[in-house]
Amino acid sequence: MSHELASSFVDNGIVYQPHQFQVPLNHDDEQSQTITIYARELVCLEKQAQDLPWLVYFQGGPGFPSPRADGQSGWLKAALQQYRVLLLDQRGTGLSSPITHQTLEGMSSDEQVDYLCHFRADSIVKDAEAIRTHFNVKKWAILGQSFGGFCSLTYLSLYPNSLLKSYITGGVPSLTRHADEVYQATYQRVKQKNDTFFRQFPQAQILCQRIADYLLNHEVYLPNGQLFTVEQFQMIGINLGRGHAALPMYYLLESAFVSVDGKETLSYAFLNAMLAEQAYQTNPIYAILHESIYCQPFAQNQFGQSESAWSAHRVRQSYPEFNYQTGKPFLFTGEMVYPWMFEQMECLKSLKFAADKIAEKQNWSALYDVEKLKNNTVPIACAVYVEDMYVEFDYSRETLANIPNTRAWMTNEYEHNGIGVDGEKIFNRLDDMLNQLDQLPSK
Repeated sequence: MSHELASSFVDNGIVYQPHQFQVPLNHDDEQSQTITIYARELVCLEKQAQDLPWLVYFQGGPGFPSPRADGQSGWLKAALQQYRVLLLDQRGTGLSSPITHQTLEGMSSDEQVDYLCHFRADSIVKDAEAIRTHFNVKKWAILGQSFGGFCSLTYLSLYPNSLLKSYITGGVPSLTRHADEVYQATYQRVKQKNDTFFRQFPQAQILCQRIADYLLNHEVYLPNGQLFTVEQFQMIGINLGRGHAALPMYYLLESAFVSVDGKETLSYAFLNAMLAEQAYQTNPIYAILHESIYCQPFAQNQFGQSESAWSAHRVRQSYPEFNYQTGKPFLFTGEMVYPWMFEQMECLKSLKFAADKIAEKQNWSALYDVEKLKNNTVPIACAVYVEDMYVEFDYSRETLANIPNTRAWMTNEYEHNGIGVDGEKIFNRLDDMLNQLDQLPSK
C-alpha cells in the first residue's frame, strides 16, 4: 500500500518522516483507480524508539494541505510531548494527488464531476483508516481544526472503535441542518464582524467605498490578467473571522491607491495582495466542494432540497445590503462561494461545468451517523468559539448536546484560528479536559 520516501530528516531534535500511500479513489469500488495520499510523521528524536500513541491531524478548509510546521512551537510542540504525530495531506491537497486546474485539465467536464465527488470528509476518513490499518495501529487520537473537526465527527460516526480520543478546535458542525440554514446564520455573523471592523476603523468605510467605486468605473486587472471586480474585493472579508487580522486589513486598504501622472489608480502592490487573497485559484476544492460539506440525504431546506444549489448565492438575496451600490455602505462578505467565481476567476473558469453539476448533486452519502454519535464512548474535547464567523456557535452547542462523553470549552478569548494563534495553550487545555474524562467512572 505504501512506500517510504527517502527524504526523512531531523530538525531541532524532531524527526520528520514522509510517507506515501496508494488508496482507492472510491473506497466502495474494488475496481476503482488509485490515488496517492501523502502524510508526514513527526516524533521527538529522543522518543523515536518508544511505543508512543499516534495523533492524526485533520486540517481546515476543505482543500488545504496539512501545515508544513515547525514542531518547536504551537500545538505541535505540546502534542509531541506525548504523541507520534501524523500530518495528513487530505486527498486532493498538498502532495496527495493534488487537485488544481492543471491536474484536472486532461479530464472531460463529466469526468471532472465523477472524480471530484470522491473528495469529501467520508473519503478523507476512509483514507486515514486505511493508513491506520497499514501501520497496524490499534487505536489513535485525532485532532481536527475547522473543517478538520467536521472530519473528526465523520470519523466518530464511521469508525469510533479506531479512536482513542478526539480533540476539536473551531469545528463542531450541525449534524442535520441544510446549507441554507448555515448561511442564514453565517451572513448574520459576517454583518456583525463588518460592524466591529468599521467601528474600529471609521476611515476604512470611506476607503472601501473609494475602492469599490473605482472598480465600478474602471477596468482593473489583477497581475494574472483577471478582471478585478467589487465582488472579488468584498471576499477579502473572509479574514474578519481570524484573530489579529483587522489591523493588517486596514493597513492594506490605507495603501490601496497610488498617484500616477497626477491621477489616482489602484497600486500594483494592492492588486497583487488581492490576487494572493484568492486561494480558490490554487486550491479549487475550497470553491467547488465547500457547500457539499453540508450536504446529506436527511439535511433538507424549506423547499425539500438536499442539494446545495449554490446556497450562499441564493441566501445572499435575503441580504441585499451585501450587494454594493455607490453611495451605500460597503460590506465585506465572508466564507461563501458563488457561481460567478467560476466566470471571473482565471483558474476556476475551466471548472465551471463541474462546479454547477456538483451544486446540483442530490445523492450525497451521509457524513454523520446521528444515532451512533448519541451513543458515543470516545472522549471528545472541543474548543468552541462564541464569536466564530465560520462555524455557528449555536449549532455547535446543539450538536454537542446530543453527543455524550464530550467536554467543551466555550470561549470568546479566541477567534476561529485560535489554534494558530495560541496553539500550545489550547491543546494543553483540551488535553486536560480529556484526562478528566478518562478519570470518570464508566457507566
